[in-house]
Amino acid sequence: MHSDQPLPAGVGRRVLTTAMVENSTLLRDRPRQLQILLGGVIPALVGVLAGVLVGASAVAYWVIALLAGLGAFLSGFEHRDGWGGADRGFTGGVIYGTALLLTHAAVGTHAKVSLGSFPPLLAVLTAIIGMFLAAAGGKLARLERERLGLVPKQEEEYY
Repeated sequence: MHSDQPLPAGVGRRVLTTAMVENSTLLRDRPRQLQILLGGVIPALVGVLAGVLVGASAVAYWVIALLAGLGAFLSGFEHRDGWGGADRGFTGGVIYGTALLLTHAAVGTHAKVSLGSFPPLLAVLTAIIGMFLAAAGGKLARLERERLGLVPKQEEEYY
């Protein structure tokens, strides 16, 4: 029977998160070649694309940057918790930022968006942003796995 009543707030997000957690494979359980592809090659290719676009179109560059951020967040779901996600996001961010800068330098166009007064710091910034986004994805995945009973609840450690 169809109901015209809206779903309670957050139900759609919960269903999506549950589906993502139940259908995700941890990166460590994937073949080594796929680990390299997902953790290194894809961030490099997206960085190359961003490096080309930074000199062509500000809008296109920001679209790719947002997609890269979404990818960083989702990559956290392939880790046991936020710490594993943070490691992956940091590494992916360094690779993405470095590929972006090297490609932009090789193409030799004028940047349509600011790369800052010292462009190499962009690689540090993308590493930090990637780290936080992937950590958030990893933490959310861990909480959902705990809620579903797929892993035991993690005790909070306070120092």
